[in-house]
Amino acid sequence: MSTMRQTVRISDIIIPKYLPIFNNTKYRHIILTSGRAGTKSSYAAIRADYQIVADDKGSVVVLRKHHNKLRKTVYKEMLRGIARLGISKDWFRITKSPMEISYKKNGSTIYFSGSDGIDDTKGIIDEERPIKLVILDELTEFFEDGEGEDELQNIEATFIRGNSSGFQMIYLYNPPKNPNAEIVKWCEKMEKRPDCIHIHTDYRDVPEGWLGKDLIETAEMMMKLDEKQYRWVWLGQSTGVDELVYYMFSDKHKHRPEPEKKYSVIGIGGDYGQQNATTYQAFGIDEYGCRLNGLEEYYYSGRDTGKQKSPSEYACDFADFVEMLSGEYGCSIFYLFLDPSACGLQEEIKRICRQRGISVHFKDAENEVALGVSRVQKLLIYEILTVSPRQGMLLEEFGLYEYDKKLLEKGKEVPVKTNDHCLDALRYLVMGFWGRVKRFLPKEEREEN
Repeated sequence: MSTMRQTVRISDIIIPKYLPIFNNTKYRHIILTSGRAGTKSSYAAIRADYQIVADDKGSVVVLRKHHNKLRKTVYKEMLRGIARLGISKDWFRITKSPMEISYKKNGSTIYFSGSDGIDDTKGIIDEERPIKLVILDELTEFFEDGEGEDELQNIEATFIRGNSSGFQMIYLYNPPKNPNAEIVKWCEKMEKRPDCIHIHTDYRDVPEGWLGKDLIETAEMMMKLDEKQYRWVWLGQSTGVDELVYYMFSDKHKHRPEPEKKYSVIGIGGDYGQQNATTYQAFGIDEYGCRLNGLEEYYYSGRDTGKQKSPSEYACDFADFVEMLSGEYGCSIFYLFLDPSACGLQEEIKRICRQRGISVHFKDAENEVALGVSRVQKLLIYEILTVSPRQGMLLEEFGLYEYDKKLLEKGKEVPVKTNDHCLDALRYLVMGFWGRVKRFLPKEEREEN
C-alpha cells in the first residue's frame, strides 16, 4: 500500500466563492447552482472525500433521482476528488456493486443511491457512523420526476437521525430556463431560512487554466451565436422560455442542396398519421462540411386532401421516395427512423422494399421529446442543421411549433401537439443519428447527464 500523501491546500483546488463554506457547519442547507463548468460538482466531490477522511464518525450519502445515472456522473467525480486532495486511492476501499467509497483507516463511507421511490433511501443507515453529509445531485430531477419538496424533506428526516450537530445537505443543479419552474420557487423559499445559503457560480469564476482554452472558446462561440442560450447554459440564468420552441431557427439555416453533391449516408425520419399527415424527412450527413443537410420531403395529409391512404400506399410512396433520393444523391445507404407507434406501416415498408430490392436499415425511433428538442436546438444554434427549400412543410412548422402557454406559466415546458408532424420526424432522425452528428459539435456540447 502506498504511504505517499502530498500536501494540498484546499484553496488551490476549489474556487474562492466556495472557501467560506468548506468545512463550515453554520448552514444545514447549502444550495449550489451554476452554469456549465461552474465546478459545483467538483466542489461537492472534494467536500465529500474530505468528510470521510477527516471525520471518523461521519459518513456521506450521494443521491440522484435515478440510480442508473450515478456511476457515470457523481461516482466518477468522487474518484477524481480523491486525486485532487492528493490522497492515494490505495487508502480507500472502492466498490461498484454496491457503489461505495470507504476510507480504510476509519471506515467512514460515501454511499451512492437513487431515490426512484420516496422510501428508497431508508436502507442507508449507519448507526456507528451516522450520515453527516447528504449530497443531492441534479436536483431538478427530484422535482420533475419525483415528489419535489416533500421528497427532500423525507430524505432530510431519514438521515438527520443520530446526529447531534454538523449535519448538512448540499443541493446541486443548473437552474432551469423557466423562472416559473417549481425548483426555482423552492430555492427562493429556502433562501429566506437562516440555516440556508445559496451560492451561484459560472465559468468566469473559475481560473482559466482549470478549464482550458477550448471550453472558453466554446462558451464565447455560443455568446455570439445565441446570447440568450449562452446566458442560460453558461451563466446559469433563468432567462425565460420563448413560446416558439425553435426560436433560433432563421434564414441562415436554409440551404439549397448543391447540384451534383453526393451523400454516402441518408437518414429519413418518418411520422405517421391516418387522418393526420404522414411525412418522410430526408437528411444527408456531410462529413467534410460537418453538417446535417436537409434534402427532400414527402408529405401527405388525409384530412387536407379528403382522401386517406392505406399503410401499403404509404409504403409504396416511401419506396418511391428512396429510389428518387438514390438517383438524385448517388446514395446506397439509407436509415429509417419511424414513429414508434407506426409498427404496421414499418412492416409494410419492409415488405415493399424487399419486393423492389431496396436496402434500408430500420431503426426504432426514440421518442424522448424533451431530449430530442434539446438536441435539435443544439444543432440549430451551432448551425450544423440545414433545411432545404424542398422541405416546405418542415420550414412552415418551424415558425408555428410552440410551447403550451398555460403550462409555461406553471413552469412546465410542453410543446402543443399541433403543427408538429414534420418536426417530430426531424426529432426522430436527430435522435437516431446523434452518435454520428454530435461530433460536429464543440466537445462540451456532446454529452448530457
